[in-house]
Formats: sequence, C-alpha cells, structure tokens
Amino acid sequence: MEFILTVHDILQRPLFQNAKVVAGVGGLARRVRWVHILEVSNFDQLINGEELILTTGISFHSDPSYAVSYVEELAKQNASCLCIELGKFFDKVPEAMIEAANRHQLPLIIFPHTVRFVDITQDLHSMIINSHHRILQELESVSREFHRLTLTSQGVTNVLKLLHTSTKAQVIYVPTQGQPTFNPALPIQKQKSFLEALSNQIPEMPENKPNVVPMEWEFDNKTMILQSVGALGKTWAYIVMVLEHPPQEYDYLILDSASLSIAQDLLRKRYIDERKLYTENLWVDDLLHVRIKDEDQIKSLMGTDFKRLNEANYRVCLIEFDQHGDQSFHAVEEGTESIGIHLSMVLRSIFEQHSFLPLITLKNNRLILVAIDLNPKRPSKIRLQQVFESLQQIQMDEKIGDIDLLIGVGRSYVKLMNAHHSYQEAIRAISLYPCFKKPVMFFEDLGVFQLLFNIDNREMLESFVHSYLGPLIEHDVTRGSELIRTLKVYLDHDGSKQIAAQKLFIVRQSLYYRLEKIAELLGADFIQPENRIALQVALRGYQMLNPERLSNQD
Repeated sequence: MEFILTVHDILQRPLFQNAKVVAGVGGLARRVRWVHILEVSNFDQLINGEELILTTGISFHSDPSYAVSYVEELAKQNASCLCIELGKFFDKVPEAMIEAANRHQLPLIIFPHTVRFVDITQDLHSMIINSHHRILQELESVSREFHRLTLTSQGVTNVLKLLHTSTKAQVIYVPTQGQPTFNPALPIQKQKSFLEALSNQIPEMPENKPNVVPMEWEFDNKTMILQSVGALGKTWAYIVMVLEHPPQEYDYLILDSASLSIAQDLLRKRYIDERKLYTENLWVDDLLHVRIKDEDQIKSLMGTDFKRLNEANYRVCLIEFDQHGDQSFHAVEEGTESIGIHLSMVLRSIFEQHSFLPLITLKNNRLILVAIDLNPKRPSKIRLQQVFESLQQIQMDEKIGDIDLLIGVGRSYVKLMNAHHSYQEAIRAISLYPCFKKPVMFFEDLGVFQLLFNIDNREMLESFVHSYLGPLIEHDVTRGSELIRTLKVYLDHDGSKQIAAQKLFIVRQSLYYRLEKIAELLGADFIQPENRIALQVALRGYQMLNPERLSNQD
C-alpha cells in the first residue's frame, strides 16, 4: 500500500523527457520522498535524506573541485539524486564529479536547456502528497473496519485476518496466557521456527509498558515487527508481522491501529470479567463486617484453594477514590461504579504482578482489597509500596481518569476470619490523612495514634489534651500565636533549635522567645523525659481532634 517514488519513476515524467543521466545509473532505484532546490554550499542542516536535489550549479561553478565535495556531501546526507541545469553558471559536468557520483551510485541528471524548477517541484510534490492522502484514506477505512470487527463474537481473530489481508504479511498473535495463532496457518515446523525467534525478542519488551515502539529485526531473509498489545499498565498479547520487504510507514501505522483495536476488545472483555468477579466477591464485604460466622462458610465460598490461602499472610487495603475536575462524569449512569470497576482492573493487574492475590469488593467510592501474599519470602510492605508507586505512575499518565486516591493499609494477619481487624486498621489509617497529608498510610507507621484510636471516650481524650496543652491552646486562640505548632516541631526534632527554626521559617531569636513563653505557661520542666512523652502524646491527641489546625507536614 505504501507509495514508493523512485528516481527511475521520475525520469518518466514529461518534465524530464530531455533530461540525461550522466552518472550513478546503479542508484536509479533510490526512493524520492521530497524535492529540494539547493543553491548554497553549506546544506548539511537543510536536508533530511531521500530528497531529489535541483540546482543551477551557482554554488560551485567558480571552483570545479568543489563540485566533487558537493557530491560527496549529498551522498553522505543520503540524497536521492542530483539534477543540474546547465547554463551560464555551470555549462559542463567535470569528469571528477561524474566519477564521484558513480562511486556513490548517486544518480547525476542534467538538463541541457533551461527548465522551470517550480514546475518540477509542483508536479512531484502533487504526486507525493496525493499518494499519501490515498494511503491515509485506505488506512482510515481499514481502521474503521478493525473497530467494527471488535464488536463481533470473534473480534481478535477477525482483526488478525484483516491485518493479513491488508498487508499480505504473515501475522502471528501471541497472548501472554494461551496458545499463539498464525494467520494464515503454517506447518508445525515453520511455527516452531518463528516461535523460537520470538522467544528471544519478547523478553526485551517491557511488560508494564504496553504499546511501546515496536521492535524490528531480520530473520530468515524476512523482516519481523513485534508490537505489544495491552492497557492499564500491563501487556496482554503480542502481534508479529513477518514481511517479505523492508517495512514501510504504512505497515507500522496499520499494525498500530490493529493493536489498539485488539487492546480495546480485550479491555472490554476484562471489564466484563471484572464485573463478574466483583459480583462473585460480594461475600468479601460480609467477611470484613463479620457477617460470616465460621471458616466452613468461607471454605464453601472459596473452594479448594481455601486451605492454602487461609494459611497465607494478607493485608486489607482500603482505597478511596474521588473524581475531581469535571464532575459531569458522575451524572452518567453507574458513574462511581464504573470508575471503581475500572480502577479494580488496574489494581488486580498490579497486585498480581507483585505476587498478591487480590480479593476485591466495592463499596460506594471505596475499593477494599484483601491482598493475600503469595510470595512470603519478600517483605509484603515493600512490595505493597511498589504496587502503590505503580498505581500513582499510571494515575499520572491519566490512564485511570482524573481522580484523587487515598490509601489505608492494615497490618498483616493470618486466617481470613481475622480480616475485619486489618480492615478496621485500614479505616483508621486512612482517617488520619488530614494529619499526615500522605496518600498512602500504613497502620504500623502511625505510632502512638494506634493507642489513641482505642480511647473511645472523646471527653477523656479532650481532658488529657487540655491538662497538658490547655495554656498553650488558650494563648494561641486569644493571641493568634503558634505555640502549639512550635512545641510540636521542636519536640519532633529532638529539641534542635536550629532545625526547628528552619522548619518554622523563623529566625532563632523568635524561636527562643516562643520557647520561653512555652516554659512560662507549662513550667520550666516541660522538656523533662516524663513531661516530654506526655506532651508528645497530647499533641497527637490534639491532631486527632483538630487535624485542620495541626498536621505532620507543619
């Protein structure tokens, strides 16, 4: 389908009927992508390669020796051919120039009489542009057919057939799970030969970056192009085209269109599968809310894998999502659920890549995952952090929409009947986002907050906070000071005045004044170990009660 215009083709045009090839006959098959009029001597930055060069020779008529270096430079820049109009500037081609053109197989064409360069450029550019337009029309037509075929029951198979029909190439489809297919069919021995060649190349394609630039290599006097297919940060299959000729731009464009159509078909099917899994895993919500009473009930729901999974370590991850920007998305039917299922597809893929089995359930704008660890030899927390880093990268690439994510993670447990403990810890972790301003919170990183959560009597917590911090709170409220914040930063940095002043963005003299005021209100012994511990606990309690006034980022 690719339009290839050669020097030989151009010589058949009416405007070249009087032209003569005086050198470089062996290069008449060179491709011509564009026409360029070049009358300057320094042109290394002016051409890209495969151009037909038109000149009157004005740049080298006074120095015939320069004509040779001119040809040498054109050959170096991969020009298609050189056309010279003989006249008053340049009336004869030097023998050395002819020898240089023959040496590089660069066609050297002369016009014995004056020609209008503008007519030549208009004629050839019209041919090139019109041919490109026809190719794009054909490509658009085939792409529309690809999309239509993905709506049929055998979408992937039909797309592969059309890809072969449109390119006449051998097409090989290699899913990451399943058997490869060949279109058209090949003998077993030939299939093995191709698959062996592919086995050396597929590992070089990054699995977490589908639809990257295709790979190209030579095999058995043919050119193979390998394109990955996938979405949501995961590769699901590979398409290979085996060409008898060097690949053209059309081959790459149609392969890209086919891979996108197949990716959309696979994505749609995975969406349906994810919705089915979501329905099947509704029992996970019962497990987390202690509506399942014994292990026998879980065993009946999980089947034969129950014993192995029940003895594995797991954590509960709570992921809260909220769309920002254009809120009109929520107006469509099943808006929040659609986002949740789309997000669960992404998460399932990432968790599985890091050796976790995720049991996922959706509750309003919260996804809850029981992440069962299938690789206990590697610390689960490190791998979970990698999971969330991958998720954030996909979020930055806007592959899951314009949403904000908050993530809370409970501690590791064994026995699924204990899942509600990890779930409650994940809830508590995510509730402290206003205090920490971190998008991912692990319960074990909360320090003394773990104890404060167990103080159910809010009045008792408020009384404890007020008994230690009351004078500072009252002073901040009545005077507009920042003694509470100053005390927290000072204690959090082990009483370092230099660091505290830097963190508070004040000079040391201001810090000294604030510390003197704190000592006056709390007593000079506030820095002693017992008082210091109590003050730090009281500050955390104050954070829980007033997260908008004090956070760990202050």
